[in-house]
Amino acid sequence: MVQAYGADTGNDRAEPERAGTGSRLRDVRDRWTRDPGIWRRGIVLALCSVLLTFVMAFHAEIPNTIGNLGSLSETFLPWFGLFVPLLLVLGLVRRSATALIALLLPAVVWFNVFGGLLTDKSGSGGDLTVATHNVNADNPDPAGTARQVAASGADVIALQELPSGKVATYEAALADRYRYHSVQGTVGLWSKYPLSGTRPVDIKMGWTRAMRSTVTTPKGEVAVYVAHLPSVRVKLHAGFTANQRDDSADALGEAIADERLGKVILLGDLNGTMNDRALNGVTSQMRSTQGAAGDGFGFSWPASFPMARIDQILVKDVEPMSSWTLPATESDHLPLVARVEL
Repeated sequence: MVQAYGADTGNDRAEPERAGTGSRLRDVRDRWTRDPGIWRRGIVLALCSVLLTFVMAFHAEIPNTIGNLGSLSETFLPWFGLFVPLLLVLGLVRRSATALIALLLPAVVWFNVFGGLLTDKSGSGGDLTVATHNVNADNPDPAGTARQVAASGADVIALQELPSGKVATYEAALADRYRYHSVQGTVGLWSKYPLSGTRPVDIKMGWTRAMRSTVTTPKGEVAVYVAHLPSVRVKLHAGFTANQRDDSADALGEAIADERLGKVILLGDLNGTMNDRALNGVTSQMRSTQGAAGDGFGFSWPASFPMARIDQILVKDVEPMSSWTLPATESDHLPLVARVEL
């Protein structure tokens, strides 16, 4: 009698394991497809997805007449995307095809509005580096903060929230690198290149929190504005108190529109994001360096856990090449830096 011997490859043990995995997948599929309530369940979740879609797609239609709700929603608009994975989990738990299909609406809208910010658009080149930082009036280390911003290699630095008692400290810390500077009220400008035509800009606050100067670079003149718009607050009895900020933004926009030089750079704490319609007087005529040539959202406030980009570098007739945030200083804001082509 002849006996045949063969090597044991283990396939006989693997087949049941694969079959078991396939069986479990089929069981899940069968439970979903044979469940008569798969379309009836999750109606509330589907309605939440539709509401989220309308808020993100038509945020400009949310009125500001009641507590400035429109501006408040636009300030934190990117964070509305966090509701998408939450609704996804709830839809899976409820085993609702209706909820999951409806979820495609806010997901598509969010990626259409903010998806471009997820990629790195920064490039090389540029002939002027600018930086801006709200240093915080209560900053315990003004000299160290100034040196950190200067270490970025910026040719021009704008600082906001300068208390009169600490201006000399900032001046001393930056004197070696920046030959030209001017402080107007609580904002200041330091430059490696000559400044001229420097003056305060009236943004309807009653004291100086904005300025303008001509920076004469090797590539020509550029008008640089530094601004710190009024702060906003969220109050239970008053909502988003931003009226003074809105009026100042309009005044700043008018000053920039009247600027005689074609090339303009705005550096400052605008206490608002590019999505906030209350800043349209400024943002409608300028580009964000972060939006055009940055990497990510570039959130700048609060420094401990950045949630919004209320500090801005905006340009007009100037080409952004790259834009980024610096590591935290002793301020509650992060510094911003941009490289531009004149």
